[in-house]
Amino acid sequence: MPMRILILGAGGTGGYFGGRLAQAGVDVTFLVRPARAAQLAGDGLVIRSPLGDATFPVQHVTAEALPALAAAQPFDLVILSCKAYDLASSIEAIAPAMGPRTTVLPILNGLRHYTDLDARFGRDAVLGGLCFISATKAADGAVVHLAPAAKLTFGERDGTGSSARVLALAAACVQAGVDHVATDAIGQEQWIKYTFLTTLAAATCLMRADVGTIVATDDGAAIVRGLYDECLAVAEAAGEPIPAKAREIALTATTQAGSALKASMLRDLEAGQQVEAEHIVGDMLVRARAAGQAAPLLAVAYAHLQAYQQQRKG
Repeated sequence: MPMRILILGAGGTGGYFGGRLAQAGVDVTFLVRPARAAQLAGDGLVIRSPLGDATFPVQHVTAEALPALAAAQPFDLVILSCKAYDLASSIEAIAPAMGPRTTVLPILNGLRHYTDLDARFGRDAVLGGLCFISATKAADGAVVHLAPAAKLTFGERDGTGSSARVLALAAACVQAGVDHVATDAIGQEQWIKYTFLTTLAAATCLMRADVGTIVATDDGAAIVRGLYDECLAVAEAAGEPIPAKAREIALTATTQAGSALKASMLRDLEAGQQVEAEHIVGDMLVRARAAGQAAPLLAVAYAHLQAYQQQRKG
């Protein structure tokens, strides 16, 4: 059954995935601020990508007009791709679109956001999801996709298998040629990404350097492995041990000599912007301590990020 989809924002992540769906004829509407709405009305959505550039008109709505639009034409799915520190305002923004049969798919980093989404909309209304993409919105409003990878992973959080809504979203992704996985084990997929991402963010932000520079130091590779071990212990305590193949892939990526890989959190930090420290590294540390585990490297990395945030506040 075709889906009617609302995307919060038309920035890098939401703009790319929503744009590819819309480009293929899926019923997609972007919830945007007035200035972005005017830009989309005048220029269309512009995507620059190694997978193909495109410019095309898209449906969009502002917060003021959303309640009437949702009442007249209810949405089946809301895709949420905000930064974690904008979660509270994003929940308020999408609330008028959340009807009795509407599902929200968060593709934020980390896991902490599910507590707030479940509390507001009910656990049954919230799918499990994540994405792998490097994308941003350029100064001219274009969605710039920086690397070939662009993948959505989603599934029912109770592991009950492919529901009608999961199958409908998978069909939309097939229609749009969007790389995706509809999984019966979304919890494991989330923890695989969360442990990898936390390790990468903690290491590259703490050292203010990419992976290649870190592992070229005397103790850099050992520190990265230590961070990953702390994260693996948290996943195991949560009942989601990371499979050996996934551990091998993560360690290869985070300890590869000469690699220019760095976390998006470090790019934000280098630009003097707010970072998702509490939601990623901080939450992993909270989970470690709740499980009675020592996590000294995570503690140092999080203290470093907290100090950055304090300095940023002035």
